[in-house]
Amino acid sequence: MNRPFAEKCRQLDDLLGVGRCFDMVSRELYVGDRRAKLWVVNGYAKDLLLERAVEKLQAIPTLADIPDLDALLRRYVTICDAGTCCDRMQAASDVFAGKTLLVVEGYDGGLLLDAKEYPTRSVQEPDSGKVLRGSHDGFVESIMENAALLRRRIRDPALTLERVRVSRRSQCDVALCYLEGRADRKLLSQLREKLRSAPIRSVAMSQETIAEAIAPRQWYNPFPKTRYTERPDVATASLMEGNILLLIDNTPAVMLLPVSLLRFNEEINDYYFPPLVGTYLRIIRFFVMLLNVIITPLWYLLATDPAGLTPPWDFLLVQGDCAVPLALQLLLVELLVDVLKLASLNTPDALGNSFSMLGALILGDFAVQSRWLVPEVLVYMAFVAVSNFAQHSFEMGYACKLCRMALLLCAITLRWWGFALGLVGVLVLMATAKPIAGRGYLYPLLPFDGKALRSLLLRRPAKKDNT
Repeated sequence: MNRPFAEKCRQLDDLLGVGRCFDMVSRELYVGDRRAKLWVVNGYAKDLLLERAVEKLQAIPTLADIPDLDALLRRYVTICDAGTCCDRMQAASDVFAGKTLLVVEGYDGGLLLDAKEYPTRSVQEPDSGKVLRGSHDGFVESIMENAALLRRRIRDPALTLERVRVSRRSQCDVALCYLEGRADRKLLSQLREKLRSAPIRSVAMSQETIAEAIAPRQWYNPFPKTRYTERPDVATASLMEGNILLLIDNTPAVMLLPVSLLRFNEEINDYYFPPLVGTYLRIIRFFVMLLNVIITPLWYLLATDPAGLTPPWDFLLVQGDCAVPLALQLLLVELLVDVLKLASLNTPDALGNSFSMLGALILGDFAVQSRWLVPEVLVYMAFVAVSNFAQHSFEMGYACKLCRMALLLCAITLRWWGFALGLVGVLVLMATAKPIAGRGYLYPLLPFDGKALRSLLLRRPAKKDNT
């Protein structure tokens, strides 16, 4: 009996959890005239591919003329993605990632065979990024399938997908995706260093865990430090502009870097319409975002200062009586809108329409009849709620909401001076926000870059390639 081989198998059984984990499969077999053993996670195994590879190895008459595993790999292993490994911990990590480990008696290390098939859903269009025209596919939770969706669109040798493994416990796969020669090398170096030195023990919340680990510490600043997309066409356009993607295994959300405030004004539908229509949509989106922040504080100041409003602006005044102060009404409806959003997330689809009607009745007719709210509050808060859907970034929508509520509180306490100070405070937050990567949150305004500013504000026609 070969004790070193038996001891090696026992150590790997203990490390991989054979007998302890029901999904860990081990199998003893013969390769040529020697004993061998393989380990694979049952949920990952691609049975037909693995059976063909094992059948080929078992058909070897003898291993006497094969000096090492590298020679065995070259001559008899038919799986394309295969290699040798002598590090036991690395081999265990690869098995948990889906590979099959094969150890053969008399050889150091083992063979790692990539015969896996991840359980995944179809590449259907994401709910948060639907388009009228264009492709209707979306990223999924598998980093390999997401990479394939990008390769399908960019068939260029310059497309580089560089893998970085983060987290000591989760061993999560992260890929830096960029076009060689177009991406900023300094920015790439910064991102590599941040990922490799990120203090991450476990990637529990996928992209959010990594974003919080590599982003500058600014808990008080509500503006998002990165953008996300679940659409391959958006990611492709970003790559072609020289940006960098961060693909993270187990999540369909892809990070788009670098980031700045005006980049949140871009949306994929702009590019599926003619340039003039796309420019119009961007301008509308920009002004809606601006109104979303200032409309309720500004209306509150005007409505509570009747002497300053003369015809034809007197329609801004509150016409009826109410039992609740106007400022409290605005804050109350802000909170109620969030309560409805949270409740809708947990409402089954079959009851979603009924729940929306019930919420509208409670906030609308019943609240006005009971004199809790005045109709004007519902009108302005309805505009705010609808305008949030014009912003495709959920994080930026809540940043605008928090700034609006802060402006409202300033206006309540210090009136017009408070409103002015609140606006200055919002601008300071924007100017001092530190994104994960990039020249600054207000770029291309600070530092000023006229060409980049025009490209963000105006939808320009696609450039012709004259090479």
